[in-house]
Amino acid sequence: MKSSLPSVVLSVDEREWLTRVVRTGAHPAQEVRRSRILLELDENGGGPAGRREIAERVGVDPQTITDVARVYADRGGDVAATIQRKKRLTPPVEPKVTGEVEARLIALACSAPPPGHARWSLRLLERQVQLVADIPDMDHSTIGKVLKKRRFVLI
Repeated sequence: MKSSLPSVVLSVDEREWLTRVVRTGAHPAQEVRRSRILLELDENGGGPAGRREIAERVGVDPQTITDVARVYADRGGDVAATIQRKKRLTPPVEPKVTGEVEARLIALACSAPPPGHARWSLRLLERQVQLVADIPDMDHSTIGKVLKKRRFVLI
């Protein structure tokens, strides 16, 4: 089993840094766990133990040991990139409220209220937004958040 794991060779600075990550309580648990795994896998520390033994020491599944070693190898031995979460490039869902939508909504709220109403309310704005074709449908709470974000007060 030992031979199936990619080799992890840490420099003295990397070992010190990972040890600080593990010992200080200032890092997310997932980073601490991955740091412990890398320290256990380090071949400069006297040679790594087996995958199952390391998994027992760290308290994770043996597959996690393999995954962390593989990520270390895939990222070219970059310790920081191995323990930290990969940043997402784009959000999973495009936001409905863009700057243009905000501007249109504020312009609508600044306009005169419909006949029979003395002022705009959030629910009245919600009904009006549903009638306008180029503004996506939003509920009154979303409209309120947009107006609050821009410090717009309905009077």
